[in-house]
Amino acid sequence: MNKSKKRISQAMIFIILFGIVSLFSDMTHASSIRGAYMSLLGASAGAIGFVSGLGELIGYSMRYVFGRLTDKTKRYWLMTIAGYVLDVLAVPALALVGEHGWIAACGLLIIQRMGKAIKKPAKDTIMSFAASQEGLGKSFGIQEVLDQIGAFLGPVLLYIVMLFKTEGSTFEIYSRCFAVLAVPGAITILLLLITKYKFPNPENFEPEEKRFTPFKVKKEFIFYIAGISLFAFGFIDYSIIIMHVSKTYTNISAQLTETSSLVNSGTLPLLYAGAMLVDAVAALVFGLMYDKKGVKALAWSTVISAPFAILVFGTKSTSALLLGIALWGVGMGAQESILKAAVTKMVPKSSRATGYGVFECSFGVFWFLGSWLLGVLYDISIPAMIAVSVVSQLAAIPLYIASDKLANRN
Repeated sequence: MNKSKKRISQAMIFIILFGIVSLFSDMTHASSIRGAYMSLLGASAGAIGFVSGLGELIGYSMRYVFGRLTDKTKRYWLMTIAGYVLDVLAVPALALVGEHGWIAACGLLIIQRMGKAIKKPAKDTIMSFAASQEGLGKSFGIQEVLDQIGAFLGPVLLYIVMLFKTEGSTFEIYSRCFAVLAVPGAITILLLLITKYKFPNPENFEPEEKRFTPFKVKKEFIFYIAGISLFAFGFIDYSIIIMHVSKTYTNISAQLTETSSLVNSGTLPLLYAGAMLVDAVAALVFGLMYDKKGVKALAWSTVISAPFAILVFGTKSTSALLLGIALWGVGMGAQESILKAAVTKMVPKSSRATGYGVFECSFGVFWFLGSWLLGVLYDISIPAMIAVSVVSQLAAIPLYIASDKLANRN
C-alpha cells in the first residue's frame, strides 16, 4: 500500500487537485441551457451566435494580453484566482436577470468569458509545469476528464432542479437553476485556495532554463495556429446546437411523438451531460495518443468529429442527433487536451503564458467570426451552415500534418 502511494508524484497530485478545481468550476457554466435561456429572454439566433462569438472573442483575444502580463510578472496564482472569481460568479448571477433582460444576460456572459481570459494563460502555464514531469498529453487529458465530469454533473444538477421545481413559469425554473450554481462556484474558490496553499510555487515542477528564451514564432507554430483557427471557425458553438434542438425537437409535431418523448425541455441538460462524458473519454484517449503520435492525433480526432453538423442539423432523427452531439463531444475533448499539450511542446517555459495567449487569441478571433457567420447562416440556410462547418474543420487537417512534419524535422 505504501509503495503505491509513493508512486503518485507531487506533480500528479497537483494535476489531480487542479482538475478537481476545474470539475467544480465547470459545474457552474450551465452551457446546456444558456442558448435556450437566451432564446426565452427574446434573443434571436443571430444575436445568440453574435454574443457567443463575441464572448469567445473577448475571452480568447484578451488572453494574449494577460498571457504577456503573466510572463512579465510571474504572478501565476494571482491571475488564476482573479479569473476564477469572475468565471464562477457571473453565470449564477443570471438568476438575477429580468424576464426580458437578454441584454443584461449577454453582459454577464461576456464578464464570465473575461474571467476565463484572465485565468487561462496562467492556469495552463501552471499545469504545463507539472505536465512536463508526467507526460503532456496524459496530464492535460486527465485534467480534461475531471473538467468534463464537472461539465457532466452540472447539467445533471440542473435536471434535478427542474425535476423537483416544476411550479412557476419556464423563466422562473431556469432562474432557480442558475441560483443553485452558486454552490459549486463557492466550492471552486475554496478548493483553489487550498491548492495554492499546498503548492505555492508550481513553477518548481519544471527545471529552469539555463537562459531566458523570448517568445519566437516558429514555422510549425504558424501552421499549427492556422489549423486550429480553421477548426475554431467551423466548430459550431453549443448554444446554437441547443437552440436548434429546443426549437426542432421540443415543439415537434404529433407524428413524431417518439422523438418528443426522448428530447424535450426537461431532458435538454442531459444532452449536454452526455456530450461532456464523451468529451472526457476523448480527451484522455487522444491525449495519450498525442504522447505517441504528436499532432497527428488531432488530425484523426478532426476526421471523426467534423460530420457532427450534418447529423445534428441535417436530420430530424433522434439517433442521428445523439450521434452528432457525441461527435461534437469528441471534437471538444481532443481540442482541450491536445491543443494545450502541443503549445507546451512548442514554446519554452519562460515565455509559455505568452505562447498560450497567442494561440488562444487566434483561436478566439476565428471562433467569434465562425460563430457569428454560422448563427446568421442558421437563419438563412441550414445546408450552407453545415457545409461551412464541415469544410472548415477538414481544411485544418493538412495544416496539422505540415506542423507535425516541421516539428519532427527540427
